[in-house]
Amino acid sequence: MSVQRRESPAHDYPGHECPGHECPALDRALARRLAGCVRSEPWLLRALDAVAASGLPDAWIGAGVIRDVVWGQACDGFDPAAVRDIDVAFFDPGNLSRQRDQDAQQILEGLAELPWEATNQAAVHTWYHRYFGGPPVPAFSCVHDAVATWPETATCVAIRKAPGGIEICAPHGLTDLMSKTWRQNPVRVSIDVSRARLARHRERWPDIAVVPLAMAERPGRRPPLRPPGHATGQGDHGPSAAASRPGPARS
Repeated sequence: MSVQRRESPAHDYPGHECPGHECPALDRALARRLAGCVRSEPWLLRALDAVAASGLPDAWIGAGVIRDVVWGQACDGFDPAAVRDIDVAFFDPGNLSRQRDQDAQQILEGLAELPWEATNQAAVHTWYHRYFGGPPVPAFSCVHDAVATWPETATCVAIRKAPGGIEICAPHGLTDLMSKTWRQNPVRVSIDVSRARLARHRERWPDIAVVPLAMAERPGRRPPLRPPGHATGQGDHGPSAAASRPGPARS
C-alpha cells in the first residue's frame, strides 16, 4: 500500500472540526483555530494523509507534534526538523501483541518517510504494570480514553482526516494548547516527571504560561504512559514499538 508523496493542498481539509467524533469539552471556536493551524502545515497534512491511507483502526495523530505545530507557529514558526516523533494512536482490541505495533509502524513507514511512533492503545493494559509497577491498569475502551491520560492537558489532543474536515479529539479541551499553557495532567504523570518535562520544554518555549505543580501526588497515582526505552519525562502519550513497547511520552 502506498500514497502519492505530495504536499496535501489545504482545500482537502475544510477549515472546521469534523462532527463525527463527539468531545463534550471541545470549544468550536478553538477547534476552528486548531484546524487552521493544521491546514497551514503541508508536512502535517502529508502525515494525516498517510494515517488515513494506512488502514489502521481508529487511528489518530496526537500529543507532542500537535503542540509543536501550534506553539511553533505562535513563536518563530513551526520547524518539522524539531519534531522528535509523530505519535499515532490506534485501537485494535482484536490483536494486543507487540507485533501489531511493529506492523503498524512498518505500514506507516512505507507510506511516508516521517518519524512515526505507532501504538495500539487497546493493548496498554497488557504491559503497563510490568513496566511501571503497581497493580494492573484498566483497559481503555477507545482512543478518547487513552488521550485523556497523556502527560499535559495541552498534549491531550489528537487529530485525523475525515470526510467533513479535520476531526479533533480533545478530552480536556483546547484552551491550554491554544494559549500555550503548561498544565500537568495528574492521571498518569507524577509531579517529579512533570517538572523534568517542563524543564526540557521550557528551553524551546520560554514564554509558556505554567500552572503551578501544586497538586500532591495521591496514593495509586500512576506514571506516564510510555515504558522504559521512551524515558519517562521524554515522551508525550505512551511507549512505542520502536523501543520496548508502544505510545506518547517522549515528544
